[in-house]
Order: sequence, then C-alpha cells, then structure tokens
Amino acid sequence: MKLFRTLTLAMAAAPLLVATAQADQFLRMVSGPSGGSWYPLGAKIMQLMDDEIDGITTSNTSGGGISNILSVNDGDAEVGFSYAHTAANGMNAAGKFTKPQKNVQHLATLYGSVFQVAVRKDSPIKSFEDMKGANISPGKAKWTGTAFAEAILKEHGITFDSIRANGGTVHHVSYTESVALMKDGHIDVFMGATNMPQASFLELEQSPGIRFIGIDDPAKHKKILDDNPGFVPGVMPKGVYESVDRDINTLGITVNMVVNKDLPEDLVYKMCKSLWANHAKLVEVKSVWKRVKQEDALKGVAIPIHPGAQKCYDELGVKAG
Repeated sequence: MKLFRTLTLAMAAAPLLVATAQADQFLRMVSGPSGGSWYPLGAKIMQLMDDEIDGITTSNTSGGGISNILSVNDGDAEVGFSYAHTAANGMNAAGKFTKPQKNVQHLATLYGSVFQVAVRKDSPIKSFEDMKGANISPGKAKWTGTAFAEAILKEHGITFDSIRANGGTVHHVSYTESVALMKDGHIDVFMGATNMPQASFLELEQSPGIRFIGIDDPAKHKKILDDNPGFVPGVMPKGVYESVDRDINTLGITVNMVVNKDLPEDLVYKMCKSLWANHAKLVEVKSVWKRVKQEDALKGVAIPIHPGAQKCYDELGVKAG
C-alpha cells in the first residue's frame, strides 16, 4: 500500500514537474564569430545568467551585428550583441534593413569598436583603390563589418560585384576562416569591425605578417561619415599592434546589447543586474570589457529601452546621455 501511495503521488507530481520544466524561459543569445570577442563574452554572460537567475535556460551562438538584430526581432533569439547605429537602422528600416525591426529594445551600451583592414606585409596593395580586383574577406553577408567594407569601397568606386568582374573574389566567411585563407595566400585583404588589438589580427601579425590600411583622404572619410549615420571617426593608434607605426584613420562604432521587447520586465531587470554585477568576471574573459562602464550603459541610445532595463538603471542611478 505504501509503495502504491508513493507511486501515485509521484505520478500525480509528474505533470507538475513537466509543466515547471516547460515554463522555463529560454534566453538564446546571438553573439559573434569564433575568433572575435563577442562569442566568448556571450558564452560567459549566458553562463552567469543561467547560474544566477532562476527559471531560465540559456545558449550562445555565433552571429553578426546586422543578423543579430534580425534574429532578436524575429524571436529566433532573445538577446544579442550589435551596434548602436545598426539597431537604429533596424528600427527605422534604413541601411541593410528592408522593414522596421520594432521588436528590438536596448539593454546596454558597451564599448567602441573600429573597422580594421589588413593586407599581407609584402602585398602590393597600398590603398582601397588597389583592391579593384583583389581577393578580399570583408565578413559574412549580414555582419556590420561587411557594411563598413561596402561603404568604404563604394566611396572609392568599387563594389563587391565589380571586384568579381575584375577577377577578384569576395569571401563571406568567419574571422577564423579568414585567418586561414590569408595564411594560405588565398586572400589579399582581411577586414573586420572589432576591438583592438584583436586576436585574429594578432595571429596574422606573427605569420605571415601584415600591414594595416586606413582612410587617408579626409574628403572621402567625411563623405563616408555623412552618408552613413551612426558611423563615427575612429583611429588605430600607433603601437596598438606591433606593425602600426603611426595613427591610422578609420571608422568607429559603439557595441551594444539588445533584447526582444516581449521578454518579461522582471527577467530583463535581473539580466541587467547580473550583467553589471559581474563586470570583473567578464574582464577576465576579454580585456576589452575594461572599457565597459556602468555609467555609459544608456549612452547614445537610439532605440527604446526595455522597461526592465530602465528599472535597473533607475536603481543604479544611470542616466541617458
């Protein structure tokens, strides 16, 4: 009889257990390419939130600035890294977005990144004008770095199609694959919008050796900025890589985190609190996180702030600016 009662109670509890398991909120993060900073940071953020917030199940997958906005908007992910201007373009159906991405809201402003362009040290390519028939790797199709590449090349009268027509190639691959292609001599140019110094460029600097190319013409630099709202001036300072022996003018952007607007307010509040409470642990993952400041979390916001994040920042005394 005791066994029967135990089994009966267990069977009665089983639906409740299933319902509880099914009630967990998924937090799927889309971060960045392997070989970059976003992927390991995304993995750590999700691990910390999984450990600290009850009732959630987390995951982290690779992505890119533009594709992450699309994923979060469409409900294929709940949280993602992107860029402030990319999120704004998504909201306004500008740039690479053909329809408004109204389901995306702001969680945190993080740090600045810059667009970096490298060729092999012995390459005859000295400027963007020399890339008319080159073999280039500008990033995957829906990465923000790829949009940077298109904007700069356009100002120099070059498109991806014209590169192909001139006998060159355009490889839309990851950072890791780009490194391998350059080492093997299959690409002439590797481009990326990322932090400095970045692991892929550091690896290439050791072998086969690289040289960085900037936007040296002030008029072209200004035209690109004027034509692409959200792009900001950027500089690769002398010494940031061993091969950088002078300041190199380029373009910059601000990294941010976004969430789907339908996430519960209380959950996003807890996510925000977890993100800022674990600053030191994220610095251990990537030193670029040293540049992430709580007081800047609402800096340059151009999309709506999630109510849960706003509640968090009200408590922390963080103001928009």
